[in-house]
This record gives sequence, C-alpha cells and structure tokens, in this order.
Amino acid sequence: MIPFLDLKLVNKTYQDELLLACKKVIDSGSYIRGKECKEFEKEFSTYCGSEFAVGVGNGLDALTLIFRAYKEIGVLRDGDEVIVPANTYIASILSITENNLVPVLIEPDITTYLIDYNKIEAKITSKTKAIMVVHLYGQTCQMDKIGEIASRYNLKVIEDSAQSHGAYFKEKRCGNLGDASGFSLYPTKNLGALGDAGVVTTNDSNLTYVIKSISNYGSSKKYENTYKGVNSRLDEIQASLLRVKLKYLDKEIKKRQKIANYYLDNIINEKIILPINKNSTHHVWHLFVIKSDNRSKLQSYLSENDIETLIHYPIPPHKQKSYLELDTLNLPISEKLHNEVLSLPINPALSKKSCEYIVDTINNYSG
Repeated sequence: MIPFLDLKLVNKTYQDELLLACKKVIDSGSYIRGKECKEFEKEFSTYCGSEFAVGVGNGLDALTLIFRAYKEIGVLRDGDEVIVPANTYIASILSITENNLVPVLIEPDITTYLIDYNKIEAKITSKTKAIMVVHLYGQTCQMDKIGEIASRYNLKVIEDSAQSHGAYFKEKRCGNLGDASGFSLYPTKNLGALGDAGVVTTNDSNLTYVIKSISNYGSSKKYENTYKGVNSRLDEIQASLLRVKLKYLDKEIKKRQKIANYYLDNIINEKIILPINKNSTHHVWHLFVIKSDNRSKLQSYLSENDIETLIHYPIPPHKQKSYLELDTLNLPISEKLHNEVLSLPINPALSKKSCEYIVDTINNYSG
C-alpha cells in the first residue's frame, strides 16, 4: 500500500538533527517560551517577510487569538461580521464564532477552490469588519483584488495559512499578505512539528503584544494579568524541532512541486479533473486535489490497487451538526466540491516509482 503520508519516513530524513535539537532543550532546563521559541519566531517571521511572529499552541488557537486580540484592541466587537470562504476546513469558522463574531460564507471559484473575490463585495454590510482568506491546499488567494476591496471598506484581512507555508502571491509570501496570519504547524503540514503547534505572523507590534499576552494567561508580566487570557504557548521542544525543519522547507516544497508537475503532465484520464495551477513556482502543494463525479468509486478503485487517498473535506462546514444555524444557506458550488474532491499522495518522501504507479493506475481507471 502506498500510504497517503508516511510521517515517520518524512521525519527520518532529519532524525539525527531532530534528536540533537531535542536533547539540547532537555539539557537546557528551559521548556516554555525560552530561547528556542524566540529564535523560531525570529526565523519564521524572516522567512515569511513579516516583522513579528508569536508561537502558540496550535493553528486554531493562532486564528482565534488574532480575532480575540482585535476585540481587545477595539477593532472588533461581538456581532461583527467576518467574510470567510464556504469551502474550507471548519477551524476557519470556529475561530470566528468562538469570538462571538458572525461568519458570512462566500462561495469558491470552481476552478481554484479558493474564495471567489467577485462575490465578496455583495456580502459586505455595515457590520462587516474583516475578511478571512484561506490559502487552501497550498495556493494563495487573489490577494491584490481582495486587498482592494478591504481597503475600500476599511476591513482587516486575516490569512488562514494553515496549508500554505512558503506559498507566494506575486513577490510576497503568505503570512505577509494581510494584517495578520495564522499558521498550523500540525505534523502533517508542509512545516510540521512533532506534536501540536501554531504561529501568528503580523507587522502590527500592538497586535503582537496583545496576542502574546492573551496566550500567556493574559499576562505580559508574571502574576500581573491584563486580559482574561488562555494558555496557548509553543513549547521549547517543538520550537527546536521546527527550527530544524524550517531550514529544509524550501527544498521540500520543490519536491512537492516536482511531484505535482509530474501528475499534471501525465494524468490524462478524461474522467479525472486536475487542479488548476496559477503559477508553477508559487503553489506549495500541501495537497494535490483531483475531482471526480463518482468519487467513492474512484477511491475504492485506488484502494483496491494499494493507493491510499483522503478527502479534504467530505462535509462542508455549513452542513456540520455543530452549525445547524448555517444549514439553510444556499452554497451549491461548495457542496459540489465537497462531494467530488479527492486528495492523492504528495509529500517529499514519495518515491518516483510510487508516483509513476499512481499515474498509471489513475490512467487505467475506466469509471
């Protein structure tokens, strides 16, 4: 069986360095918000091109803390509306509702799966205060157009960059395309920890200070609490491991791009719809997502031929039981995508032989 993702094999490449980094932290006696976290924040902000980064517990916390901090600063308040793509992982929307804000779901572009910027302006009301963009599957949204809309209506732009570490829009990387960006560093991500982790990037010093405080029990000075905070901090061991893996991120992205280009050039089955790649060097291919009007049959066929695939995602957020209040929304494009998408294996540890077998197997699929 070709696994969808073999994390053990991916991390084995850097095993010696990872073990040394871990030992260094153990020997230091400093395990929370010490030197490793500070250095990772500095290195990751430099990588993204942003001025600041704050390490936090996970990707959902990263997004939630951005909205929470904007509320503490006075930019947002309960009941404000946030534009967000309907075609996304539920965490994007959870971060909004967790802050007593109202998600306004926008249909995706059927060709890119990303938020359709042409549909944003019609949904803006007097209560709209922000746009959340989700750089889904490793490709950035149309940030020039979205930025123009945000500027026209004085809206904050928050990036959900959970799947797009290293992705570019024109000459700038995600994490530096809006007012603030939340990254997941979950083990399966292009830059993945060996446990839960997340990070916020921004060029706003005040927002950085407030997020750092809220994530530390609401405190910037020990035993003095300015905010009713939470505990969401990037620990030293994960920070040290991420510092090792960050050095190799661009190299791993190139491997993903090579695999994606091989798929795009060689999958020629008319029953399979391939993803659209706007720019061959800007897409980081966290996921390679194809479409089929009979997904279950295709997935079963691939499984029978020892190829593991996953679905990102089978149920749209507005059809989840947790969001019954959104169930009546008319979002046919998003629902269609959730019924048709299927993710093929793509990762730096995937061999050429496996790629060739996957392509041949798909091309032999008769439906």
